[in-house]
Parts: sequence; structure tokens; C-alpha cells
Amino acid sequence: MTGLLDKSVAGALKGLASKEFTAVELTDAYIAQAEKTRSLNAFITETFDKARDEAKASDARRAAGNAGAMDGIPVGIKDLFCTEGTLTTAASHILDGFVPQYESTVSGKLKAAGVVSLGKLNLDEFAMGGANLHSYYGPARNPWDPTLVPGGSSGGSAAAVSARAVMAATGTDTGGSIRQPGAYCGIVGLKPTYGRCSRWGIVAFASSLDQAGPMARTVEDAAIMLGSMAGFDPKDSTSANVAVPDFAKALTGDIRGLKVGVPKEYRVDGMNPEIVALWDKGVEWLKAAGAEVVEISLPHTKHALATYYVIAPAEASSNLARYDGVRYGLRVPGETLDDMYELTRAAGFGREVKRRILIGTYVLSAGYYDAYYLKAQRVRALVAQDFTEAFKKVDVILTPTAPTPAFSIEGAPEDPVAMYLNDVFTVPASLAGIPGINVPAGLSSGGLPLGLQILGRPFDEETVIRAAGVMEASAAFSAKPSIVA
Repeated sequence: MTGLLDKSVAGALKGLASKEFTAVELTDAYIAQAEKTRSLNAFITETFDKARDEAKASDARRAAGNAGAMDGIPVGIKDLFCTEGTLTTAASHILDGFVPQYESTVSGKLKAAGVVSLGKLNLDEFAMGGANLHSYYGPARNPWDPTLVPGGSSGGSAAAVSARAVMAATGTDTGGSIRQPGAYCGIVGLKPTYGRCSRWGIVAFASSLDQAGPMARTVEDAAIMLGSMAGFDPKDSTSANVAVPDFAKALTGDIRGLKVGVPKEYRVDGMNPEIVALWDKGVEWLKAAGAEVVEISLPHTKHALATYYVIAPAEASSNLARYDGVRYGLRVPGETLDDMYELTRAAGFGREVKRRILIGTYVLSAGYYDAYYLKAQRVRALVAQDFTEAFKKVDVILTPTAPTPAFSIEGAPEDPVAMYLNDVFTVPASLAGIPGINVPAGLSSGGLPLGLQILGRPFDEETVIRAAGVMEASAAFSAKPSIVA
């Protein structure tokens, strides 16, 4: 059993192909581990019986010579993706009982590739949060220390992958929600270019920022999974009609001559010295592999966080207007239709979601639209322009992923602004729509995982993956949470 849990996606696909073990055996091993690690609260909905049926069907396809690109691989789906016939909650009370009659494009592509889904994973409500503390179903916990947060919003996905409860998982990244929990839980989290993966069937938070991506234990596994998730979708007007390469083939191990940018603006006052030391080590690893390191400037970085926290709540305010208790989900009766709307939304939305709706509605309101929302859009264009200019000189950019290791659930900052500061290194890339990846690169003095982030040009995930593969090999990160041992 333990041997199966230690295999990567790439290794498991080889083992399945050579009949070393079956998809049913692999699935059973992961179900047992998911049951053993239930205290992490990584799942909202478990679909273990369905998974066993899917594993049997996978073995039959493989026997008939019809195996898909990820056939038989047990995965988890962030509960923001609509899944046909399976409860989809976005971790919100307002979606109680919502069982979609359709499948999101991304989860549908993974099904077509043959994955076995073990269930729906926990997250911050409507993906609004950086610690997975804002779920109606309670916080997910970090496998390295269950008293700590796993990061967010894709906290359940990161925790499940790290704890070997699933081999890989889907995440979504609006301001860092794949990369930051990846750093906190010691796994790889890949945010593709905006438009690379379809948003159709994903519960919307901020439509100009949301992007689906893979979360896995190795760079190669994330590359394999992205290949099955990506592709043009006519049902999504923001989906890019670009070819999907074989991302795993980018892992050549050769980055000689690659130019790596190190932005001076990311060295912020009061940074954790262990993060700074790891960043310096990352620079040395890439230099030793033949890359050329260049200092760059991203001058509008200091405005990125404030810009994000105007644009994202504004779009959330618009998107979340559809939850009214009329068509699906929670309904709290009232004397009038307006009463029903108000009572349903008051009972159905959590505190953080309400906060962001209020902020978003305010910045879109008459008299404030120009002062806040339009100004934020202009600054966003300047942040994106910074990256465009930088990529004229360099091929990728190396930064820390998060400013600290994972922090305590009980000791989480009460001040929402203090919580928002955890996104300081991930938000700029989200505003620019460029790809980024977290690579586990070391441990803190307290034995917690720390990550480094590599950013790349739009639709150049291959170079990001190539550089990440070299850094992964240099870091040789082999630590795993004690819950796995």
C-alpha cells in the first residue's frame, strides 16, 4: 500500500501500463489514505464507491488498449468545479443541495483522460481567502501540522495531495490560490496563463482573474495533468484558441543560457530571513545549472495588492448577484420577494464573502466607479506592462511564493488586510495573466515547507516547467508530512 502512495503520477502510469498493479488497487490505496487522514477535513464530498467503479472501468479500458492520458489516476476536484450528479458547494451554505446536471469543461477533460475522482475538495467559500478558514464546512488543515492552515483558497486540494489522499488535484488561482497553498503544503502548484484552461462550469469569483490549474507532488506530474486540463473551449469567451503542447516534454533538464530575472521590488521590508535565504539559494541553483541571472525592476509591484483588492471584489459583487434563493441552493422564505433575497443571502453567505461583496459594490457605485474601479484597471495595465518589459530581457522570473511559512489556524490575523498581505508575491502575476509555478524548495527552521515561484511569458508554460524541473532537481525536496509516514 505505502509503495503505491509514494509513486508519482508519471510512475503510476508506467506501473499501470506494465501491469505492476491495477487502477482498482491504486484507488483502494488512496481511499484508505483518504479515510486515514479525514481529520484534515480536506474533502467536502467523498465519492469513494463511484471511484471504485471508475477504477474498474479504467482497468477495462487499459485491457482493451484504450487507456487515456491519465487513465486510472486517483485525483480530487476542488469543490468550485461543477460535477454532473455530484454535490457542488463552493464551500458555501448558499449552495446547499446544488447538484449540477452538467460537468465543467476542465473536470470533463480529466474524465475523458480517464482519471478516477475520489471526491470534491475543501476551499475558502467562493475561493475568497488565503488560508481555507472561510469554508462553511470548517477549515482544512495542513498535513505537516494540523494546527496550521494549508493556505487558500485551494487548501483542501493542497492538503489532500500533500497527505497522499489523492495523487493530484485541480485548483483555481485568482490571486495566488494554487501557488500559495502549494508552498504551505510542500507540493507543486501550477497557475497557467489566463485563458489556457476553460472557466466554463467553474463557480465564478473574479472572471478576469480566475484560472484553473493542476496541483501535484512533482513538476512532471503537474505538466502531465495540465496537458489533460488545457485547451480551447468555445463555451468560454475568454478561452484562448492556442495549441496545447506536450508540457512534460519541456522537462529537458537543460537551462543553459536561460535568462532569469530577479525583481528588486520583491525584497520587501521585514521579510522572513529564511525566505530571503531560500530565494538566494534558488538563484545559485539556477546559476549552477547554466542560467544567467539578471536583476530586473517591476516598479508597479507596490500597487498590485491594492489594485487586486478593488478589481476582485468588484467582479465578485457582480458574479454573486445570481445567488438569490430562487432557482437553486438555499432558500430562506420571506414575506415578500425582496425579503426572501435578503434573508437567503444573509444566511447563505459567510463573513468574508459578505465583506468582499460590500467592498465590490461600493467601488462600482455611482461616484466611486471612476475613483476606484477605473483607476484600478489602469494600474493593472501598468503592472502587466512591467512584466511585458521585463520579458524583453529575461525568459523567466524567480521570486518567493509566500512571505512566511504556514501559520496557525488559531493565531490567524483577525485583520483582513493582514491576511491579504499573504498574497503579496502571487497577485502581480494574476493581474498580468501570466503563468506561474510553486516549487517546494526547502524547510523552515520549524520543519515547515517553503516554496519558490517561477513566472513566465504568456502561453510559455513550457519554459516555466523547464526551469521549475531544474530547480526541483537542485532542491531535491524529499521531506513529507509525518501523517504520510
